[in-house]
Amino acid sequence: METGDLYRCYPKRRPTCAPEADPLVAPRLIYVDQLMRAKSRELVGVEVTEISVAFVGDALRDFLSPFDGRQSPADTGEGYEDLELVIQEHIHLAAIQARLLDESVAELGEHRWSDVSSPSSTVCWRFRPAKHSKVSGYVANYRPARAREPFSTVPFAPDPDFVDRPEILAWVRDKCAGPGARAALVGLGGVGKSQLAIQYAHSISDTSPRTFVFWVHASTRTRVEEAYRSIAARLELPGRDHPEANVLQLVRNWLQDEANGMWLLILDNADDVNVFYPKQAHASDRSSSPSTSLAEYVPQCRNGSILITSRNKDAAARLAGGYPRIKGVSALGEDQALHLLRNKLHDASGSEGAVELLHMLGYLPLAITQAAAYINQRAPRVTIQDYLNEFRRSIKNGESLLNWDAGDLRRDRSASNSVVTTWQLTFECVRKERRSAADLLSLMCLFNPQAIPEFALRSYDRGMQKRIRRVKYVFLVPQYLKDRHRSDDEQAFHDDVAVLQAYSLVSATAEKEVLKMRPLVQHCTIAWLSSARQAERCRMAFVDLIKKKFLSQKVGDWEECKQLVPHIDTFYPGEPGDKSFDRWVSLTVDVGKLLYDKGKYNEAVISYRRALEGREKTLGEQHPRTLTSANNLALMLLAQGKYDEAEKLHRRALEGSEKELGMQHPDTLTSASNLALVLRAQGKYEEAENLHRRALEGSEKELGMQHPRTLTSADNLAGVLRYQGKYEDAEKLNRRALEGWEKQLGVQHPSTLMSVDNLAVVLRYQGKYEDAEKLNRRALEGSEKELGIQHPSTLTSASNLALVLRAQGKYEEAENLHRRALEGREKELGVQHPDTLTSAYCLAYLLHSLRQYGEAAELYQRACNGT
Repeated sequence: METGDLYRCYPKRRPTCAPEADPLVAPRLIYVDQLMRAKSRELVGVEVTEISVAFVGDALRDFLSPFDGRQSPADTGEGYEDLELVIQEHIHLAAIQARLLDESVAELGEHRWSDVSSPSSTVCWRFRPAKHSKVSGYVANYRPARAREPFSTVPFAPDPDFVDRPEILAWVRDKCAGPGARAALVGLGGVGKSQLAIQYAHSISDTSPRTFVFWVHASTRTRVEEAYRSIAARLELPGRDHPEANVLQLVRNWLQDEANGMWLLILDNADDVNVFYPKQAHASDRSSSPSTSLAEYVPQCRNGSILITSRNKDAAARLAGGYPRIKGVSALGEDQALHLLRNKLHDASGSEGAVELLHMLGYLPLAITQAAAYINQRAPRVTIQDYLNEFRRSIKNGESLLNWDAGDLRRDRSASNSVVTTWQLTFECVRKERRSAADLLSLMCLFNPQAIPEFALRSYDRGMQKRIRRVKYVFLVPQYLKDRHRSDDEQAFHDDVAVLQAYSLVSATAEKEVLKMRPLVQHCTIAWLSSARQAERCRMAFVDLIKKKFLSQKVGDWEECKQLVPHIDTFYPGEPGDKSFDRWVSLTVDVGKLLYDKGKYNEAVISYRRALEGREKTLGEQHPRTLTSANNLALMLLAQGKYDEAEKLHRRALEGSEKELGMQHPDTLTSASNLALVLRAQGKYEEAENLHRRALEGSEKELGMQHPRTLTSADNLAGVLRYQGKYEDAEKLNRRALEGWEKQLGVQHPSTLMSVDNLAVVLRYQGKYEDAEKLNRRALEGSEKELGIQHPSTLTSASNLALVLRAQGKYEEAENLHRRALEGREKELGVQHPDTLTSAYCLAYLLHSLRQYGEAAELYQRACNGT
């Protein structure tokens, strides 16, 4: 008889009831199941080459669909799709139970069984040629798998340079020890997840040689299918080569058969949750199309365990069965990182700068390996210190080094050995999953990475929809708005942050509502933006955001502004000529002024110095705006007591203004007055007086008697006259200035209060203590209210009031105020600032008068030594 399909001949009859109510249906299902089991047992040891599934289809369909005189479905081939799943399950059950041998069937003859539901009927089976390729294709050429010796498909040998991380490996062993266990390692790309998995896999092969170890690269569906085909080939699974074979299911079924023994399955780089749980898949979709969930083919059984590595915490948790079954893998400790660097370097003798290099690389194994390969290739010309210096030279140099790829046999063929490229894959995953989160990351990378305040990010988030009319942002606006499907903006922000945290790109800090990111993540994100030509637009967005916060006049905003200062200091504005660079220079001027007004001189110096350097690059050293920046910086240095540097800058500004603007220009006159201030502080009173008179006379002529610049000049001239003992002239100028300030700005304006203090000082010098005390108290109370109790101007008012009280014998209150001024200046200005040393001397003098000689001597010594 010709080899072909086995089919069943059954006498046709009309049904006595509807098919769904046929009482024979259930017994027939039982019968077919028993038939399959009996047939598989009967065939053990019999020569078999081809068992087509058609005989199951014929028999099962006949039992489920009683004939009514129409043509048999077995002859038409209709309805086979509905039986695919049942057919597969029965055939695999039969194959597993019978262990059919791969020989040939010459002829089976006829066999008879009694119908369970109708003992009088007979069932005749015979061979006929196979007709229905769709159904028969499932097990055509089905050859049962032979028992195999356990093997490993891990594609990498053990790493001789591996640095042990015992805590993590102990956790993996513990989580993977139970039946059907699953565990996942999660962390940034290049942090060493795959290397840990490789190490664990080899340890299983060494300690449990009867355990299969299977490695599946799970970054895409294609790679998963490729790995399963390779496993099927190694196992020699029957039916694997048929064009319509579902290899994924063949492998899964083999793994789920406990008779095959123990195994470990590693899903490496399972970063994209959609690979295993596609959004378009439905529970009813049981096909083998690409939309079928790959998770269905990840076995769940007692005889195996699964270890997952992923960059995505959410994807790992879903595959592993919950967050308690995932372990975050962070960077190496300093000792471990140093050990790895020494292992990777050909010559580890020159280790100067190694600790600094490791810190700069964030102790990331991939970055360390990459740096070592770079140094090895260029040794002995390039050392660790050379690499470090090159990295620090500029952001572009750092990007170039992080992009360098020397190749590594110990990484997957699709994985780059460049840190930048490795992390760009993560960034693209974020963009694909939630574009608004990628937008947020593009802004965060421009902040100082250690303490990013959420309020600034929320401000950016709330204003996004308004700004997109003016600025093209990194990603497509329609998708961005689509991601904002929830009306609650706060929830949308938290969703964005959650995505970034899931990929280990940002993390929370101990401080509430403050985030951080690794410096190396920042470097690579900026490189990613540069490669996409979006860095400039993101820098502009950052500058606009900071400027908006600093120029806001809302009550309480200063506390938020203070948190932004470090981010301005470390911001990279681009290159001269970029729009973002020009905006940034303007921002630094505004920030410097605000910091000066708040008495934050140290921070103001940084902003003004940056503004000067920026304007020198874009406008030139002699441009009027550059000279203004030089003036501003010099004033900050004067406030810090750095008189020599301040004098040089003031002279440069004055000479440049005289040349570019003319002798009588208001900016030139302001430069003259500012230079006079530093000369007065140095005791050069005669030159200072001449410059102050020039400034006052010029301002009166060019701007008028009541202009703020004229009033400032009058106050300044009065100060230098007071230092020379010309009290009457000084008092007249002080009174004139005070009256002008009160009229122009009001009685409580800081400039008015400073003028009040100046008049009080000259009255005290003349012995007019009661009038001086009233004015000093007014100045102190006003400054406390307008500027704060710790502002340097407030502390000056406290010191001046203490002096007039001491002159009147009110020692207790005077001592309290002197101590307050000294402590405040130490904190705000520093222990070596001239004003701080003056406070130390004044307190010492008072204590001396009170015969408290011990403390007085210490303060005198401190004032004299400048410490």
